Amino acid sequence: MQTSAVKYAPYKLKIIDQTVLPYSLTYIQISSIEDCYQAIKKLKVRGAPLIGIVAAYSIVICASRLSKRCSLAEFIDQLDISLEYLKSSRPTAVNLAWALNRMRMVYTSLGGEKPKSIVLALNAEAEKIHREDYESCRQIGLNGLKILPDKANILTHCNAGSLATGGWGTALGVVYAAKEKNLDIHVYVDETRPLGQGARLTLWELMQSKVPCTLIADSMAASLMQEGKIDLVLFGADRITRNGDVANKIGSYALAVLAKAHKIPCYAAAPVSTFDFSLPSGDKIPIEQRDAQEILQFYKYDRNISKMIQVYNPAFDVTPGIFLTGIITELGILGQPLEKSITKLLT
Repeated sequence: MQTSAVKYAPYKLKIIDQTVLPYSLTYIQISSIEDCYQAIKKLKVRGAPLIGIVAAYSIVICASRLSKRCSLAEFIDQLDISLEYLKSSRPTAVNLAWALNRMRMVYTSLGGEKPKSIVLALNAEAEKIHREDYESCRQIGLNGLKILPDKANILTHCNAGSLATGGWGTALGVVYAAKEKNLDIHVYVDETRPLGQGARLTLWELMQSKVPCTLIADSMAASLMQEGKIDLVLFGADRITRNGDVANKIGSYALAVLAKAHKIPCYAAAPVSTFDFSLPSGDKIPIEQRDAQEILQFYKYDRNISKMIQVYNPAFDVTPGIFLTGIITELGILGQPLEKSITKLLT
């Protein structure tokens, strides 16, 4: 059974603190824009679709408070400032800006209404974004069944399950759909260094749902493929460009290259909201650089010593579309050539 990463009732928002899983299942309250910004920045909430959902709900909470003390002009100005601030929290995942732009469209289109009326409309839009994501993920899972044999060993990277979305998941959504159909599946879970989203989150999710799974270090994937123990590679996406290039958690590109070398199907799974149709290719995607201490902490370097050490710590890499077998969306599976399939999707 999937665990909901977000709990919302009008103007009250709680999220799972994903930095303390699997040791503790703890919900924390998001009461302000600053709370939301810090939760996203510190990876307490993560996963492209879920970040967008939580940001949308945070705008509602902000608007509710502003409506009690601001004029209409001040109300709109403060929402603009809050929205842009949240956008800056993580630059790579496109769902964040996508969801916030939807919220902006609501309050700008109702600029002549009273703040309280705008708050109600914002609340409805945020709940709609959440609901749409859940339904999209369910459909991604069902569509993904088309590529699964009756028996399959699946390799995943990072976490693309209910903890990364509004529920159900993208890449793991396919796994959950397969389990519902009683297909014989087993999941190899990439540890996903340096922060272990696979080891801490995906493994926890799969064990909660009683899906057979095995944890591996990232460097073990090639040997498993060489031994014929992997039938399919599945991962999520944080941004997809018009030519089918996919930005996802660092290490995804390596898996796609390995899969192609071993003639193993490799798919990204994502809702259409993750596509950035404004970008022609992946080299235009901004890649977030994370704090060096995320790596150095494992080797007991303190922050004073860390200042003297050069560390390269990108949060994401970009898999060129040519290395993918296809992309699984709620509207169907996009096959090669991906650019042509995506153009058809647009039209």
